Amino acid sequence: MPRDNVASLIQRVARQARLTFRSPAAPASGEDLHRLRQLLDEVRAEDLHLAPRGPAPVSAGGASARAGAVPPVSYMHICETESFSMGVFLLRGGACIPLHDHPGMNGMLKVLYGTLRIACLDTLPAAAAAPPPAAAAAAGPWQRALLRSRQLYTRASPPCLLAPHTDNLHQIDAVDGPAAFLDILAPPYDPEHGRDCHYYRLLEPPAAEPPALPREVWLLETPQASDFWCGGEPYPGPRVSP
Repeated sequence: MPRDNVASLIQRVARQARLTFRSPAAPASGEDLHRLRQLLDEVRAEDLHLAPRGPAPVSAGGASARAGAVPPVSYMHICETESFSMGVFLLRGGACIPLHDHPGMNGMLKVLYGTLRIACLDTLPAAAAAPPPAAAAAAGPWQRALLRSRQLYTRASPPCLLAPHTDNLHQIDAVDGPAAFLDILAPPYDPEHGRDCHYYRLLEPPAAEPPALPREVWLLETPQASDFWCGGEPYPGPRVSP
């Protein structure tokens, strides 16, 4: 059963996010980030009236060509201001949110149920060295990056964090069944202000054993994959006013 203080907890998360990211021109204080991370770590699926499941089929209403189809990922919008957005992503088992960036943005991700494998990367300055043949032959912009980590997250894990210059790119895979996570981005995506989402493909040769991390890799910028799309669902949890 949801806890009696659920509404106040979710409301406190939103208020702390607004406080933490109140000044886009200045970095958030360590104390504010720590407090937000603590609050986010307390949130559970039942607090948002969620039971473990994958995305729901797209509604038959409207003119959507995908009516009745089950998306690999769906999104439940909770709230958004100029300084941050908050919502829940649901992934079906085996689904992948492809490698993508968050230009100039901070983020926090808290698993609500299931298991996610998250790979985190940093972009690196351009180098004089020539790219590997796979990158040089690719049709599209490529760049150097640092693959910092690739690890599993569950509801028992602390939030996964990203910052403008650290762990700003990530790929998210649902492992062994459906999964969901609560997501905060600050500020929200906004193409008109240079915060559009770019997708990438990791260019690295196959290896007999996984190479040690962190390590330098090459990335190829690509269009959004044709088999990846995100549906939308109503948020069933307590109302939040940021």
